[in-house]
Amino acid sequence: MTGAQSLVRSLESIGCDTVFGIPGGAILPAYDPLLDSTSVRHVLVRHEQGAGHAATGYAQATGKVGVCMATSGPGATNLITPLADAHMDSVPVVAITGQVARPLIGTDAFQEADITGITMPVTKHNMLVTDAAEIPRAIAEAFHLAATGRPGPVLVDISKDALQARTTFSWPPELKLPGYRPTTRPHGKQIREAARLIAAARKPVLYVGGGVLKAEASAELRELAELTNIPVVTTLMARGAFPDSHPQHVGMPGMHGTVSAVGAMQKSDLLVALGARFDDRVTGQLASFAPDAKIVHADIDPAEISKNRRADVPIVGDCKEILTELIEAVRAERENHVADLSAWWGQLDHWRTTFPLGYDWPDDGSLSPQYVIERIGAIAGPEALYAAGVGQHQMWAAQFVKYENPRTWLNSGGLGTMGYAVPAAMGAKTGAPDKVVWAIDGDGCFQMTNQELATCAIEGIPIKVAVINNGNLGMVRQWQTLFYSERYSNTDLGTHKHRIPDFTLLAEAMGCVGLRAESKDDVDRVIRQAMEINDQPVVIDFTVGADAQVWPMVAAGTGNDEVMAARNIRPLFEGDELSAGVDEVSEVTERALEDGASDD
Repeated sequence: MTGAQSLVRSLESIGCDTVFGIPGGAILPAYDPLLDSTSVRHVLVRHEQGAGHAATGYAQATGKVGVCMATSGPGATNLITPLADAHMDSVPVVAITGQVARPLIGTDAFQEADITGITMPVTKHNMLVTDAAEIPRAIAEAFHLAATGRPGPVLVDISKDALQARTTFSWPPELKLPGYRPTTRPHGKQIREAARLIAAARKPVLYVGGGVLKAEASAELRELAELTNIPVVTTLMARGAFPDSHPQHVGMPGMHGTVSAVGAMQKSDLLVALGARFDDRVTGQLASFAPDAKIVHADIDPAEISKNRRADVPIVGDCKEILTELIEAVRAERENHVADLSAWWGQLDHWRTTFPLGYDWPDDGSLSPQYVIERIGAIAGPEALYAAGVGQHQMWAAQFVKYENPRTWLNSGGLGTMGYAVPAAMGAKTGAPDKVVWAIDGDGCFQMTNQELATCAIEGIPIKVAVINNGNLGMVRQWQTLFYSERYSNTDLGTHKHRIPDFTLLAEAMGCVGLRAESKDDVDRVIRQAMEINDQPVVIDFTVGADAQVWPMVAAGTGNDEVMAARNIRPLFEGDELSAGVDEVSEVTERALEDGASDD
């Protein structure tokens, strides 16, 4: 068979059922046998970035490896953003790209780009294949690397002449990955030391990151939490790993986390970090983060251990195996000693009661964006999947939708990629066709990748899109309000003033149902109407107030002790009073600006 036929046969053999992509000259030989495949579905996207984010959404929703395909040159370079996105969030993706023929490599040939060189910093691994006989091994290694250890994106670049050459197909191939031996089983001594610290702690916190979801370890996490009665915080990437309704869940930590979660971490004496990486958005100013806490850091990637915060007990391994062994070790410790956490829970409950998540309705009578998102979550329910773009609507979706199940929240956490939501929702719906899938997007994000609505309409992928249309680049405007004296430089999109574009008409032009809600009375009606439409994509233009802001907030460059529950309201964790001094808040924001705070 040809190398191209070998490629398709390899994808079939490894269990790939969906490829998102666009054909072009260098990859064209692969598209011919793909037409004959009965087990691999190809989804023809409208832009390669859409293919990459769809593969990521597919992977996040299903736990399987997502696959995207593009041609050489600009086709491949359009995948760079979704590859970087998947790399930052540890998502298993395999990208297959065509390359110019071997004699042309390095000659600046038409549509040539050194894609393996370009993507080296933003992939877990990549490879250039110039021999047809090597294609099955390359695909097998790519899937293995993407899915094992710390998951991530792998790129396979195949020269056009290798796709056209004759070869003999053989499966399974022998993997040649010397040195790649991810540690999955934790060291017993470290487990016992962690259990000892847990037993002795008076203010412990389970700091849960996305690695718990990657390891399918939600059940084990819950068992450990209930065994120890330790409070749980779930990061932006870990929403759904532990049920929001559970009494031990104290919220999401970080820049826009709950006061109770931020306070719990800041005042803890032990942080048990599980599949989390002490990201700057969680820690705030690192030097002042959780100053009295000992650190147990469990992660499958040894490079993450002590990278940002020194670990007192480092544990390298798979979170599922770590939690399984830790549960047994903690049980043994508890036979001799059980810590009294009642005072700690008293403090946490005080924060939860005093500073719950909430929002005000806009003074001008316009629609509250938080209310819209809250109602979507309530009506669609915890079994639905939710994908968000990046910005204010992303934070509100993380705050006001209640997540009870793993793999129901998809977002771009590490890279913060605007335009992620629509293609990711498309990929998620393709991988989980029986689930209701909502894309919660902003009017800025939506205009970056909404061409994939045409893909959804043509391919029969009935996602539901809520455009939180505040007329602005909302998060940038919020920073301009707080830190730049309300000088709104280039953040007005014109979607309010001029209704350009008109999102309902745009939706209809793309083969979708277009709806609009502009008042509180409209909200439930249009959401329920969208829920009843299952044979077409639906887009709802929620025209909301322009000045709603995301609270709580830890200003970039400041410490978590300076978390603001709302504008000019800063909890003092040492006491029970509120600090509402405008001068203090101004001092915080000035310091943030001096530290070079910036945000996309």
